[in-house]
Amino acid sequence: MKDLDSLQLFQGNLAYPRTWEDYPKPRVSKRVIDLTVCILLLPILLIVIPLISLLIVMESKGPAIFVQERIGLGGKRFRIYKFRSMLCNRSNEEERNYMKGYISGQIGNDEKTLPLHKPIQKQDITRMGRILRKSSLDELPQILNVLKGEMSLIGPRPNVSWEVEHYKNWHYERLNTLPGITGLAQVRGRSSIAFDQIARFDIQYVRNQNLLMDFQIVWWTFQTVFSGKGAG
Repeated sequence: MKDLDSLQLFQGNLAYPRTWEDYPKPRVSKRVIDLTVCILLLPILLIVIPLISLLIVMESKGPAIFVQERIGLGGKRFRIYKFRSMLCNRSNEEERNYMKGYISGQIGNDEKTLPLHKPIQKQDITRMGRILRKSSLDELPQILNVLKGEMSLIGPRPNVSWEVEHYKNWHYERLNTLPGITGLAQVRGRSSIAFDQIARFDIQYVRNQNLLMDFQIVWWTFQTVFSGKGAG
């Protein structure tokens, strides 16, 4: 596996930052906003999360919360939390091979390889899972990751380690900020665009992130969720 502690910067055709000093510094105000929003949501979450969890376990066997190792800021590993939307003990080899091709650019970079939806069998997704995925509520438990400082409300979506292994050199720049529950790529297409384009949006955010952009992404996120665009 490539060394995730020694991140390679963008090596495309555009001019790019070459040192950490070139990047916008993590602002205390952003962390304060993350914590404030999470704390304000806690009373609601203490009701909603147990309710959704109950509905999940009533429909299918297995834990309500899905836990998976992801790669975050600077290549640091952390455990992400999501509501389980699929049946347990399902084979994901086909999906894994698809994601390797998707990230490496073998899938999704031309019209011949579209659409970009993962090869997940409908019967593997629970009825509750379809609702959670469509509404993006499956990401709700990641509020805990934000409270722990492993994620932010806004930032690039984190990949699993075997997906990061298939990054192109310039993709690594998207790891130069905290991952987020939502981000610029999510409001510009989610899973319906090629990974190279996702990386470009994420790098655009890494280089230019500011509070105004964060507020815009939050607004666009609500619009995207309600429209269901790119959900899957």
